[in-house]
Formats: sequence, C-alpha cells, structure tokens
Amino acid sequence: MSLTIHGLGTALPPHRLAQGDAATVAARVALPEQVSSPSKRRLLETLHRRTGVAMRHIVLEDLTGKNAGHEQSFFGSTSPGTGERMRRYGQEAPPLALKAVRAALEQAQLAPERITHLVTVSCTGFHAPGVDLALMAALPLRPSVARTHLGFMGCHAALNGLRVAASFTGADPEACVLLCAVELCSLHLQYGWEAERIVANALFADGAAALVASGAGPAAALEAAPGLRRWIASGSFLVPASAEAMSWAIEDHGFVMGLSPQVPDLIGAHLRPWLEGWLANHQLTLESIGCWAVHPGGPRILSAVSETLELDPALIEPSRSVLRDRGNMSSPTLLFILERLRRSGAPGPCLAMAFGPGLCVEVALLE
Repeated sequence: MSLTIHGLGTALPPHRLAQGDAATVAARVALPEQVSSPSKRRLLETLHRRTGVAMRHIVLEDLTGKNAGHEQSFFGSTSPGTGERMRRYGQEAPPLALKAVRAALEQAQLAPERITHLVTVSCTGFHAPGVDLALMAALPLRPSVARTHLGFMGCHAALNGLRVAASFTGADPEACVLLCAVELCSLHLQYGWEAERIVANALFADGAAALVASGAGPAAALEAAPGLRRWIASGSFLVPASAEAMSWAIEDHGFVMGLSPQVPDLIGAHLRPWLEGWLANHQLTLESIGCWAVHPGGPRILSAVSETLELDPALIEPSRSVLRDRGNMSSPTLLFILERLRRSGAPGPCLAMAFGPGLCVEVALLE
C-alpha cells in the first residue's frame, strides 16, 4: 500500500480552561455535599495537578467560569441528559471539524474537488446527517465522494482511520483521501464522586485534526507536507484479559469513560514483547525508531510506555507537551503530536502509538 500525507491541519475551540479552573468545576459537579470538606477539595486539586494538563480548549464557555453553576448554563445544578449533550455535539462538531479540514487542504494546496474519499472519526457524538455530510456541503466535496465513518473507537481511532485511508490509496492509485477526527469530550463531563469519572473529567478536552493523503496516482505529484509524510505500515494488538481495563459506555447522562488503574501495569507486562516482534517483521528495532508519537492517555500511561520500552524521556516529551498544552482530546490528539513532530523536523522513522478500549494497542510507522 502507498500513502503520502500532503497536508495536516488542527483546530481548537475558542474557550480555554486552565487546570485550576477545571478543579473548581470538578468540585461543583462531584456532588457538592461530598466535597464540602477541605480535605476532599484538596484531593480534587491534587488529582488535577497530577494529570500533567495545564490548559485545554473546550466548546462550552460555561466551564470557563461564565454562568457556571447557574440553572441556564449547560452544566447547571443537575446533569444534562444524553439527548441534550448530543444536540450540542451536532451544533459544535461540524464547524470545528471544518476548520481543521480547511487548514489541511490549505497546506496541501489542494482543491476540495480533488478529494475522492472522506474518512471521519469521532467517539463523542452521534447524529445523522453527521459531520461527514456537513463537510461535504461546506467545502463543498463532490457528491460522488466515498464516505466512511469510524465511531466509538476511542483514543486510537485516528490510527484506524489512517489504516482505512491507506487501504483506499493502496487499492486505487487515483484516490485522494481526506481524514478528519473531531471530539468534544467536554460534553461528557460526569457528575458524582467516582474515581474514574473524576480522572476523566480532569484529563479530557476538545479538538479536531485532519490530513490529506494520496496514493501513487496524479495527486502524488503534489508537494508533500514536510517531515513525517509517508505511511509505511500499521499494527494492532489486543492485550490479553484486559476487556475491563478501558471502556466507553453510553449512559443516561452522557458517555462514561472507564479507565482502570491497572492500565499502566498491563502496558508494562505486554507491550514490549509484542512491539519488538512487530518491528522485527519490518526490519526495525526499538533503537532504530527516530521519534515517537505516543497518545497521552494520561501521565502514568506515558511513563509506562517510556519505562517498559526504555526510551529516553526526551522522546516522549512531544506527547507530554501536547497533554500539557491541549489535554487529552481523544482521537485527534495523535495528529496534534504528529504535527508538532513534523514542525520540529523530528527524524524518522516515527512510531505512532495509541491505546483504546479492549485494551487495544494501535501503532503506525511513518517516515
């Protein structure tokens, strides 16, 4: 298969939330009567500091402190239902996705009518007609563009989308694929004093990212994006006996993330043997990888990857810096890291890695 990246764009919503303010929001939604004690408030603040997140962008201005806690705000005294959250997703996701897509097309210097395939990725919202048709209309794309949507796969879904794009370009040298991942994690802020929900509230953020890629046909003559631009291979690994370690469920008040504290231990026990074997199949070793794009599911996950693979901490710093500056945006996050690596002139080959419900590991090689 052949895939060359010609443009990569990212987009963030306008509202910013500092982590100290996020801790204040957490105190309000984690059942006020239970966090009224100074010790529990300090615990929330400590948990937020330990995430490694300093700032994030969100679509809801309410969470920045304006109107917070008022009955008319989205997250008021009671938790909004899933239907209300999905209606807000339908309003906010398409324009954010469009912003990322236009940035990717501009970098690629490619007119929308050149696109033959559209791959959209999201796990934080469902509505139909969806983001894909909104992009078709707004750009606009040709009515004959083939659309594929990857939904509810979680943080590793951009790598699944990249694999789908590579399948299209490998099967059809004339193909030119637009891939867009958009997530509005802030819409799923959870009420209640439960450890996994509090950690998820402290980590997740909103964002969108897109790329334009082609196969070996006429579009290949386009100037490729600088830096990491050629997809080489991808791989998947389902960690044994890990089905309960990471989950993503639709409930009455939004989508609920389950993140077991055992995830870092599972990574430490299983990642290296599988990854070394997979790299050997591509005539590579851990030492031959020039840069790493590891999805920052959280600081402990990054530390587990770094320690079990014995990586120089500097190799994980791009992932830590995106987590610090943007939070965990779920599926777009990995493309934000790739953009940062590309802009810094990081050497290839690059090993992109992310984890999702299962517990599943997805990887991709780029150079």
